[in-house]
Amino acid sequence: MAGNALPIRFTELLQTLESDHYVCIRQDNAANPANPDVIIIDLRNNNEIIKRPIKADSAIMHWTRQVIALKAQSRTLQIFDLGQRQKLKSNVMTEDVVYWKWVSPESLGMVTDTAVFHWNVYDSSAIAPIKVFDRNANLSGCQIINYRVNEDEKWMAVVGITQREGRVVGAMQLYSKERGISQAIEAHAAAFGTLRLEGAPADTRVFTFSVRTAQGGKLHVVEIDHNPANPVFSKKAVDVFFPAEAVNDFPVAMQVSQKYSVIYMVTKYGFIHLYDLETATMIFMNRISSDTIFTTATDSDSSGIVGVNRKGQVLSVSVDENTIVNYLLQNPANGTLALKLASRAGLPGADNLYAQQFEQLFASGQYQEAAKLAANSPRGFLRTPQTTQRFQGLPAQGSGLTPHLQYFGILLDKGSLNRQESIELGRLVLGQNRKHLIEKWLGENKLECSEELGDAAQPYDAQLALQVYSKANIPNKVVAGLAATGQTEKILPYCQQTGYQPDYAQLIRHIVTTNPEKGSDFAIQLANHEGGPLVDIERVVDVFQSQNMYQQATAFLLDALKNNLPEQGHLQTRLLEMNLINAPQVADAILGNQMFTYYDKARISMLCENAQLYSRALENTEDTTAIKRILVRTDKLDINWLVEYFGRMSLDQSLDCLNEMLKVNIRQNLAAVVQIATKYSELLGPTRLIDLFERYRTAEGLYHYLGSIVNLSEDPEVVFKYVEAATATSNITEVERICRDNNFYNAEKVKNFLKEARLTEQLPLIIVCDRFNFIHDLVLYLYQNQQFKSIEVYVQRVNPARTPFVIGGLLDVDCEESIIKNLLSSVDPSTIPIDDLVSEVESRNRLKILLPFLEATLSSGNQQQAVYNALAKIYIDSNNNPEKFLKENDLYDPLVVGKYCEKRDPNLAYIAYRKGQNDLELINITNENGMYKAQARYLLERADPEIWGFVLNGNNIHRRSLVDQVISTAVPESTEPEKVSVAVKAFLEADLPAELIELLEKIILEPSPFSDNGSLQNLLMLTAAKADKGRLMDYIHQLSAYNGEEIANMCITVGLFEEAFEIYKKSENHAAATNVLVEHVVSIDRAQDYAERVELPEVWSKVAKAQLDGLRIGDAIESYIRADDPQNHGEVIEVATHAGKDEELVKYLKMARKTLREPPIDTALAFSYARLDQLSELEDFLHASNVADIESSGDKAYEEGYHQAAKIFFTSISNWAKLATTLVHLEDYQAAVECARKANSVKVWKQVNEACVAKKEFRLAQICGLNLIVHAEELQDLVRQYERNGYFDELISLLEAGLGLERAHMGMFTELGIALSKFHPERTMEHLKLFWSRINIPKMIRACEEAHLWPELIFLYCHYDEWDNAALAMIERAADAWEHHSFKDIVVKVANLEIYYKSLSFYREQQPSLLTDLLQALTPRIDVNRVVKLFQKSDNLPLIKPFLLNVQAQNKRTVNDAINDLLIEEEDYKTLRDSVENYDNYDAVALASRLEKHELVFFRQIAASIYRKNKRWEKSISLSKQDKLFKDAIETAAISSKSDVVEDLLRYFVDIGSRECYVGMLYSCYDLIRLHTVMELSWRHGLNDFSMPFMINYMSQQASTIDTLKKDNEERKAREVKTQKEEDNTPILGGSRLMLTQGGSGSMGTPYSQTNGITPQPTGYRPF
Repeated sequence: MAGNALPIRFTELLQTLESDHYVCIRQDNAANPANPDVIIIDLRNNNEIIKRPIKADSAIMHWTRQVIALKAQSRTLQIFDLGQRQKLKSNVMTEDVVYWKWVSPESLGMVTDTAVFHWNVYDSSAIAPIKVFDRNANLSGCQIINYRVNEDEKWMAVVGITQREGRVVGAMQLYSKERGISQAIEAHAAAFGTLRLEGAPADTRVFTFSVRTAQGGKLHVVEIDHNPANPVFSKKAVDVFFPAEAVNDFPVAMQVSQKYSVIYMVTKYGFIHLYDLETATMIFMNRISSDTIFTTATDSDSSGIVGVNRKGQVLSVSVDENTIVNYLLQNPANGTLALKLASRAGLPGADNLYAQQFEQLFASGQYQEAAKLAANSPRGFLRTPQTTQRFQGLPAQGSGLTPHLQYFGILLDKGSLNRQESIELGRLVLGQNRKHLIEKWLGENKLECSEELGDAAQPYDAQLALQVYSKANIPNKVVAGLAATGQTEKILPYCQQTGYQPDYAQLIRHIVTTNPEKGSDFAIQLANHEGGPLVDIERVVDVFQSQNMYQQATAFLLDALKNNLPEQGHLQTRLLEMNLINAPQVADAILGNQMFTYYDKARISMLCENAQLYSRALENTEDTTAIKRILVRTDKLDINWLVEYFGRMSLDQSLDCLNEMLKVNIRQNLAAVVQIATKYSELLGPTRLIDLFERYRTAEGLYHYLGSIVNLSEDPEVVFKYVEAATATSNITEVERICRDNNFYNAEKVKNFLKEARLTEQLPLIIVCDRFNFIHDLVLYLYQNQQFKSIEVYVQRVNPARTPFVIGGLLDVDCEESIIKNLLSSVDPSTIPIDDLVSEVESRNRLKILLPFLEATLSSGNQQQAVYNALAKIYIDSNNNPEKFLKENDLYDPLVVGKYCEKRDPNLAYIAYRKGQNDLELINITNENGMYKAQARYLLERADPEIWGFVLNGNNIHRRSLVDQVISTAVPESTEPEKVSVAVKAFLEADLPAELIELLEKIILEPSPFSDNGSLQNLLMLTAAKADKGRLMDYIHQLSAYNGEEIANMCITVGLFEEAFEIYKKSENHAAATNVLVEHVVSIDRAQDYAERVELPEVWSKVAKAQLDGLRIGDAIESYIRADDPQNHGEVIEVATHAGKDEELVKYLKMARKTLREPPIDTALAFSYARLDQLSELEDFLHASNVADIESSGDKAYEEGYHQAAKIFFTSISNWAKLATTLVHLEDYQAAVECARKANSVKVWKQVNEACVAKKEFRLAQICGLNLIVHAEELQDLVRQYERNGYFDELISLLEAGLGLERAHMGMFTELGIALSKFHPERTMEHLKLFWSRINIPKMIRACEEAHLWPELIFLYCHYDEWDNAALAMIERAADAWEHHSFKDIVVKVANLEIYYKSLSFYREQQPSLLTDLLQALTPRIDVNRVVKLFQKSDNLPLIKPFLLNVQAQNKRTVNDAINDLLIEEEDYKTLRDSVENYDNYDAVALASRLEKHELVFFRQIAASIYRKNKRWEKSISLSKQDKLFKDAIETAAISSKSDVVEDLLRYFVDIGSRECYVGMLYSCYDLIRLHTVMELSWRHGLNDFSMPFMINYMSQQASTIDTLKKDNEERKAREVKTQKEEDNTPILGGSRLMLTQGGSGSMGTPYSQTNGITPQPTGYRPF
């Protein structure tokens, strides 16, 4: 059989192909040809298919990554990373890319018509492809089929083929990048490879190519880039065999296997050729595919070739390692090749040959050749310890190396050594103290590391040993080595990497004894492990404390407890306790950082107090007694911290503590209490704090406390207490400040306190009285206490503005005038409010006392108005020529002085008010005293409209008296027109027409300066028009200076049309006069008479307009003609047309066309011809020159029914669309269709179609309809039109005719389907099957639902991927639409899982016989448990028994329970036994309890089996005994492994006298039965004969065991004697003994005399 085995493995894997990782396929989409799909098959991931809609001409996948390169339009290139979902690069080439492929993991190679480019897709600097070389001329016209690049990208080869002389000719361009030259070669396929020649130090690079010429095929292998150190590789050229039937066959692809150094060549006809790369010897040839393999790639480990043929098969070919050597050995000529191949790739099949040659060489003394042969043996089968031993004992030949060393040298040159070789060579080299060689070989991976090699290196170099242990993966030795060399930071990463779990606590104990800092760091590293601490923290702390390493223990705990977890509270306490005892400052820092919150605060507080860390003690205690005890030590506490601490206390607790502080030592603690009270004043309450300070009579404390809050407090009591405290502590300046600046104290209370305090300095009292207007009390107090100096201080320095009130107070106490005058003279007059001073003195009738002060004030240059007011009052009272003072002086206040004079002298008041223009006051005083003449003169002189309006108001009872004085005195006296005009206007605005007319007649009709004033004449006429219309006509004839236009307009406004007509007529304004007659008098006849009298065109135009407005159309047109006025042609045309006056309108329009050529005129004339049915005149008019809007005329004629005229209009302008519509109304349908075709307008087609349908001209209607249905927006209206008229067959005929149109769209197919569903349902399915892809499926679905076409509906749901609705429809309409196979295909595609269960219910009720088939299809998709419950609920489980048995492999409890219930019901105990044994997911106890009551013994046996399986031994045995199934009982007892169970059953068998079962028990349960039990039963029941075999075997085994123990004891004693003897002979000091603490003798000490009482524990580690 071996002789017939092929030397290759041929596999069909599965289609562009770049590697054996991905297959990339471009697939056209039949439904959407413009959007093809790219399908990627991942061969390494269970042939996973990735589908992407990519519009690209070509797509190639990266060898190993999810990166795809896309090419579109032969020039646009894009690279995408599918995994990261991002674009890597894009570029547009300047010429077409004819071939491209991945040439390396980073780069793409692209061949264009002229050059070859490379593009590194991961190099951000490579924005565009880089040209590598130009294409050679020999590739011109060739189809490029491959492009190859060698491993270092120094050599490239482009391969192409072309048709020439009846055969396919290959052309290749070989390019050297270093030399920059190309060579043209005839070849069909090529590849690059490397091989290691015998004795060569480096690989040889070769290039192989194959060609089939007219003479035959050749394979060439040549060397490139020769390495001088290597032997020269001779060029190889061999013939390639092609079968006779493959005349046109030629190579299409080549790949080189680097693993085997084999060339794989594939031909067009699917033949595979295998050649040896070194010798070019053909190994094998056969046909692997009947179709062309168009693309190939090497596999990932470079052992074979992968290709895709035309059928889409993905084929893989590689060397069969198990058969190829034997295959070659069948031909003796290939023996050498077989040995090389076996050696090169480590293949089996040539081992015997190698062994024979080795023995021959060794026997002949050719040790070096034998060594080479052993080194090159396949799989190293000769490299054994025995071979090494054979070389080890051989002597050196001459002066050279020993064969032993030569053997190792050859092995090292060959590659790496195996385990035993490495150990042997390592010991040999280390024994020569040449450890650098070991290091070198380790670096080159020449040695296989092992524990023995590391142990051998340990005595020489610990670091080297560590390196060996690490590579050998000996975790315990690596960890010990890292610890010994101080590399603790590497231990944990190493353990995580290898999964090794050492005893970290012991390891830390070992490290800290030699390097405490490293031990601490390592412990912290373990505690901070991201997955949780790897070591017990308490054990680590014990280690540190046992060595008195408190600093390291603290550092470790701080890091380990940094997360502040509740479960670490005892460790937090331990950390703080340790430092409070040994390093209080460290504990203070830890507590200050607030790192921990879960420690024992009471314990820590006590320790802190003992360590004098009082602040920390307070922070950690809530004991009030302790707090008070500590707080009084303010000299030991930071005051700022103490203040903050009080913020954590409650109100009552704070006050108690403050009281305690003052009580214990007020002198020491007062400052602290004040600061605390200040900080928490709002919280504790000022009242309580004031009581606290007053309780201990500390005014100083109260002063400082209140001083800090008084500026912020709004409590009057606080301010008052502060004033009291400041007074008590003699801080008068502070009292003065508070009295001056504070706004919240009780002024009355403070005033009384200051008066009672009788301060030497009265300034605080003065300030309070001044601020709160206690002036009278202040003056009285100071006057009574004879403190005149304080009064002077007050008015001079404090507040001179209060001088008036001080003077008033002094006057009230009858102070001497001299004192008052002296006081006034001492004050700066500019600071005294004179008005207040005068008021105070005046109210006491002592005004004259101020005269000297006031005169002195004036003489000093003071010009205050109040001074002059006061002097005026004094002059008035003293009658000292007051009138002169009031008239000449301008500095007093007229209002004040006038008010003062009103009751004393009205004339003086009038003078003052007139001077100050105090209008209202003047009017009041003159009205009260009857001074109307003075008032009239003042008003005329004032000329203020507002004042005039006030006095002329109807509510003024003095108005008539005042008006009389104005008319009789004031106006005649005035010579100023402006002021008179103001008065006239005031009369006018006051609506006093009679008085105004009287006034105006007086100044206009009587001789005066205003007689010819046009404005006054206008005013007079206006007033008369409003108040006395009878006088107006006289004024029109008497006066001539008025404004006629203005007056006429006013007359028109008030309805005096005749007066207005007279004014226009007097001024010869004929147009305006006519306008009055027409518009206001409304007398067209008078207007026509007036027009005939004046005979003016503009007058005739106005008359014509009026006639037109009055619908006297004929007269109006005649008047317009007389006026020769066409300007109003628009209105004339509109009115005349509306009235049907077409003949008169034609006359007017002809007149108008003489001067105007306007489109409205010509349009109206043309339409008038149409309305008069003067069609010949219309045609003549249209043929002549005109500017008429013919189209609008035609539209209007069409609308009004003049269709013949409309036809003339539309024909003249060739408007086919409207002409077609017109022809429809003229019932000329054929001509209408022809016009519609010329118009080619949707609207026209629609109108003509509607007309044809209405007249049942269906042939013409179809012509129109075909032009409409191609417009989707018109289709719906057209369908509705046909349906509304009941023309269903005609509609279907129209739509069917339209399906063949080039512009046929989805709507047409859809509407036809809908029409068929309504009117011909039997044809609907045929239509859907033909055109479903062109139908609007959702719309068609609705139509089928309405028509109850259920099969058609399901068909549509399926083609719309609405599988859910399809399934539901089939279920709901089962009688009409259900079909089992279709339903089964549909239901597996639904998305809503509920449909599965609904379908099961449907089948259960309607098709129970097909239920199993449906369940088989749904099994992967349904919830089995739910299905079981569904059928359990309906009591139909037997229907699904096959399904349950099929899914029982899932081992679900619901399924198992259901099956078990069914089997029990069917009494199928065999199947039930299999079920309970193979599937254990069920309620065992419940099932067993149920089965043990079954009437059949088989079921009770199953119950016993279940009990046994669930280790309920007694229950199982009881059931077996009950049914006399003793064998089952014995098996159960044996399986239980419990002696008591076994012995109970044994005694039972003895009791019932079953000796067979008794013997069976002794055999089956031999290991569980005690000897004395058997002996007892045998003696008591006479069973010695049955028990004797058991006892004999038992005694024999016991004797054997004793002998073994005796032998082991003797050997142990011998070893102990030997060990003792060796120890006695070994020196105590200076020996090579390795000790854990080996070092200087002075540091040893007593081995077990530890000061902390903890004995060192062995760790299991030793240093190296």
